[in-house]
Amino acid sequence: MSSARPSKPVSLGEIRRAASFRTALLFLALYGVIGALLFGFLYQQISSYALGRMDEWLARERNAFLRSAPSELVERVNYHARLDPDNARPFGLYGADGSPLAGAFPGPRPPASVDGRAYTLPVQQGASRRELRVAAYPLPDGRLLVLSQDLYEAHEFNEVLLRALASAALLAVLLGLAGAAWIGRRAVHRLDAITGAIQSIVLGDLSQRLPQRPLQDGGDDLDRLVTVVNGMLDEIERLMHEVKGACDNIAHDLRTPLSRLLAGLERAQRRAANTDEFRLAVEAAIAETLSLLATFNAMLRISEVEAGARRAGFSDVDLAAIVDDAVEFYEPSAEDKHITLTYQRPAGWQFALRGDASLLFEALGNLIDNAIKFTPEHGQINVALVRQPDLVGVEIHDSGPGIPPAEREAVFQRFHRSESSRHTPGNGLGLSLVVAVAHLHGVQVRILEQGPGCHIGFYLPA
Repeated sequence: MSSARPSKPVSLGEIRRAASFRTALLFLALYGVIGALLFGFLYQQISSYALGRMDEWLARERNAFLRSAPSELVERVNYHARLDPDNARPFGLYGADGSPLAGAFPGPRPPASVDGRAYTLPVQQGASRRELRVAAYPLPDGRLLVLSQDLYEAHEFNEVLLRALASAALLAVLLGLAGAAWIGRRAVHRLDAITGAIQSIVLGDLSQRLPQRPLQDGGDDLDRLVTVVNGMLDEIERLMHEVKGACDNIAHDLRTPLSRLLAGLERAQRRAANTDEFRLAVEAAIAETLSLLATFNAMLRISEVEAGARRAGFSDVDLAAIVDDAVEFYEPSAEDKHITLTYQRPAGWQFALRGDASLLFEALGNLIDNAIKFTPEHGQINVALVRQPDLVGVEIHDSGPGIPPAEREAVFQRFHRSESSRHTPGNGLGLSLVVAVAHLHGVQVRILEQGPGCHIGFYLPA
């Protein structure tokens, strides 16, 4: 388990180097461009809407003036001028010669509107300059009716709108930067914790694990990666313990046969007086050497299987047919020991899988051979094919002494031998090979709790 580490202050440089901070800035820039385009569109649409409303008002005023009699236009234009003392909406009436007839429109006679459309006209009035939205309509008698509205309010509205959009953009940028800094700081803290755990692992503390949040509690992609790495660390720790245990067991289990071999040779050197005694000593040394070679060959075979080197040669096989062959092969051994070997195989059953038939035969053969080895004379062994809703496989049940609950995990380790099997021939590698073959084929090996004796299941998913 990972130990809690005090969090240290995160510098600006560390935050800037964080990939999550840079990613957040990239998205901030992207959203900034999108926001600028959106704000520009909104500004243009709102400004156009305001001018459109102004043009609609000018058109309505024109229609109202044109409904009046030509002789009343002068009075109506002057009356409008009296109602507009600030001259915010200056109207005017010009004669055919361009002379002003009525109203307070500043400046000379403006050009007539094209197709009756309003246009913007800059006007110099004293020391100030102003812009008017002008609609000038020629009358049938040659006169020109000029309607206009000062654009000051529209410009003020546009400035307020622009300031509001700029303030919103600035606030969005500041919030985005703050969010990016928070994300970067959070990522740096997480990476610091992960880096610290990795450094502890590199220094030899294989019990350390990378800190993570449970995936069901909102874990992200990094947590998924950490979950996989922690699983890998679990496997590495297990393999390291197995290697250490294997080395210790090799030193322990091989010391006795090597000592016997050395003692036999020294004894022959000291005491053998004729050829027969030398021959017996050599035969004993050869037997011990063959036993040692068998142990090393078994270890190499387990390593080969665990490395997955045989997976390339997988083919479609029938597990039921392999069990048939294994039971038939070991029936003579059971008969020699006066053991009743029964086989329960429903007719027509087939358990198809991709695998190596010889390895599966060897694994099942080891299980049956162990059952024969540890079952006393006149005992019973039952081999059965089973089919359950979620799995299918083989179960082997013998009437031997069984495996104590405290040793049911340890028996699958290399060189492990329980006290009851110390004087039984073997090297403690049989079940290790079974587990290696099972792992290679995606098969589970379980020690079951049903009845006396040893009950082992060899299962694959249904």
